[in-house]
Amino acid sequence: MELKKLGNTDLQTPPIIFGGNVFGWTLNEKESFKMLDELLEQGYTCIDTADVYSRWAEGNQGGESERIIGKWMKDRGVRDKITLATKVGSDMGQGKKDISENYILEAAQESLKRLETDYIDLYYTHWDDDRTPVEETLGAYQKLIRNGDVKYIGASNLSPARLRDSLNASKEKALPKYQVFQQEYSLMNRDKIEGDILELCQENNVSISTYFSLASGFLTGKYRSKDDLEGQNRKDFVKDYLDDRGKNILKTLDEVSEEHGISNAGVALAWIINRPGITAAIASATKSSHLKAFKEATSVKLSDEDMVKLNEASSKKALQDN
Repeated sequence: MELKKLGNTDLQTPPIIFGGNVFGWTLNEKESFKMLDELLEQGYTCIDTADVYSRWAEGNQGGESERIIGKWMKDRGVRDKITLATKVGSDMGQGKKDISENYILEAAQESLKRLETDYIDLYYTHWDDDRTPVEETLGAYQKLIRNGDVKYIGASNLSPARLRDSLNASKEKALPKYQVFQQEYSLMNRDKIEGDILELCQENNVSISTYFSLASGFLTGKYRSKDDLEGQNRKDFVKDYLDDRGKNILKTLDEVSEEHGISNAGVALAWIINRPGITAAIASATKSSHLKAFKEATSVKLSDEDMVKLNEASSKKALQDN
């Protein structure tokens, strides 16, 4: 499997990064270990998590995903084989998002403990708190990098203005630079990357990784009516996709997947990793069979015609027409 370089770093990732939000939520510890074993065996060595994962599950406090990954890495002795990304800044019970220096420095130590490791390969600003000066945030990361706790940094969900300010501060004040930007992106949601963010990242050699790459499972094709959503964990994420545009995207996915003899999920992921400026798609799985789509996405050769059909079905114009 071809590996891709992340920004201006020595880190490499497969075209698909595994999203660890399922660990401690839809997968218990035993199931998570099984999934992690299979991922490593198949070459998916980049794992993305966050301190807040899986806090939303009943009875959880946050940090569950990190704890499971840490326990697995230690048990299997595979820390050196994993490119590990985690995040800071979400509300972990303090009642607000926080990317102040003091908070970052404390949160990083907590993540390191949960992950049972001495270092984090890629540490993300998860969410902006819209009040901390970018220089303060980057200064906190500088201390972590100098201490060996963190190798490189990334950002997620920043506005174009705050990302621009951060990149400028890195240049002008010799502060660490965000090497990867993570944002929602899929056939269902393209606007958050295409435009200012994409231009900024391309101009500054910042890699882009995408989350909600399968639109919370909608692009697998398993949710085609409201009845399909009943009793599903992702109902609230998916319900608004069941409009004419969403159905047209599924129809186009059906056509392309049938042509190549692969799944809708495989096509949807392949579309992302073949888009300009995108380094990798983040995707999760809860069953071994779901990993088949990862292999399909990294193996299939979508034609120019395939890409055009998918681009047109998911474009703004398609939204307006429907």
